[in-house]
Amino acid sequence: MLFRQTLAPWVALLRWNKPSGRLILLIPAGWSLWLTPDAPPSLALVFMIVLGGLAVSGAGCIANDLWDRRIDRNVERTKLRPLAQGSLSVAQAVVALIVLLIISLGVVLNLPDSVRDLCFLLACLALPPILIYPSAKRWFAYPQAVLALCWGFAVLIPWAAQTGDLNGGWPLAGCWVATLLWTFSFDTVYAMADRPDDTLMALKSSALTLGPSVLRVVSVTYALSMLALAVAAASAGVGLIFWPFWIVVASGMQRATRALKSVRQQPMSLYGVHFSHQVLLGALLFLGLVLGRLG
Repeated sequence: MLFRQTLAPWVALLRWNKPSGRLILLIPAGWSLWLTPDAPPSLALVFMIVLGGLAVSGAGCIANDLWDRRIDRNVERTKLRPLAQGSLSVAQAVVALIVLLIISLGVVLNLPDSVRDLCFLLACLALPPILIYPSAKRWFAYPQAVLALCWGFAVLIPWAAQTGDLNGGWPLAGCWVATLLWTFSFDTVYAMADRPDDTLMALKSSALTLGPSVLRVVSVTYALSMLALAVAAASAGVGLIFWPFWIVVASGMQRATRALKSVRQQPMSLYGVHFSHQVLLGALLFLGLVLGRLG
């Protein structure tokens, strides 16, 4: 019991008590790996990408909580986070952040020589937006776009690790654009839950900036993201079995957005449900890509 109580704040700090947020970063990495001309990837590379993705995702959560520990105390959704309520100290969080960044670096350095330099460069380029993103809500009207840029590296790094270059043409470009638009969309919906608190604290989000048109914009960006992924899949020669999955997911995203429009007083939990649905839809697309490439 004591061990569980000791471990609980660390689990919450890394958001491993909410696995949806960890899985959703790995989904675009899976899309990327299975759209490369060398697909399917080796199990060793898949393991390295999963390990690196979990480490980077955890580091991003800690960086976010370090930036926002004083703000989080005043936000209903985040007031029980470990740094906000003081169950972990800033020093402990900084040590954990450094450990996770070292693990991420170790993953890159253990990649084959032929791809290591490019992946290391991309990892270095990814680090500034990952660490800056938590502050974006203080100075940028669309902080969700910064998160989308961070998510884009979950496409570029796996592609580089598999192929050794970024000369991926339409498959790579389409997957990258799809990931940016998809991330912007679901995180904008997620930010809708914090609109009252963000307004009181003069914080920014795309949910606030877009105002009454927010769900219309999200509907369009979801549609564009699926169009971009369709271009990627078609250009990569993915088999016919992928397309029923794509139709189900593309229509599912629109249905999920319309469901939000139909509720006048949305409870906070509704946005979390939408986010969880995106994890399932993204995973369904990944399954379609796997079957399409194997077929």
